[in-house]
Amino acid sequence: MDFLDGINESVFEAMGTIFGLFACSTIVIQLIKEIRHKTQSSISNFYLIGWVLIFLFWALYGIRFRAIALYVTNGIALILQVTLCIVIFRKKVRI
Repeated sequence: MDFLDGINESVFEAMGTIFGLFACSTIVIQLIKEIRHKTQSSISNFYLIGWVLIFLFWALYGIRFRAIALYVTNGIALILQVTLCIVIFRKKVRI
């Protein structure tokens, strides 16, 4: 794809960071919802843990290949997802 080869690498890093942060915002929205609503979550444990593993892998992949957009945004997403897990698991224990 000659079209993609003509785009500067720094542009891809910037766009990757922007879209990665946008993806993180979706986790923040879910986290806020879970904190505000005291009822048990309908999100499965498998789904929660699956995303933790996915974000962990991509963060490590980004570190390995020095791709800032990957390790920064996936590192943030990993922290947010672990926080979401803690909030949801605590709610399940209380109910």
